[in-house]
Amino acid sequence: MDLETYLENKHKEDEALCKHCGACCGILDKDPCRHLKIKENNLTYCEIYEDRFGLRQTVKGKYFLCVPIRNILHKSWSGSYQCAYKKSLAE
Repeated sequence: MDLETYLENKHKEDEALCKHCGACCGILDKDPCRHLKIKENNLTYCEIYEDRFGLRQTVKGKYFLCVPIRNILHKSWSGSYQCAYKKSLAE
């Protein structure tokens, strides 16, 4: 398997871990990213997912830097204990 194929497969594998809880996007802090939306089944999605990284704003107007989840896995945030990415590292 070449490197490009490996990285593509790894990306898909990592993406499949997400349970769309919205915790890393601030939903449990009651001030989520303004691009975070909720589906009928209470799962979340980012309306600008492919272009999400960079300076963003919460619903209440606070600015923050959206970064890849792997950049913040060492930190704690509301609900981080339920993050599937963090759980996969503990296994």
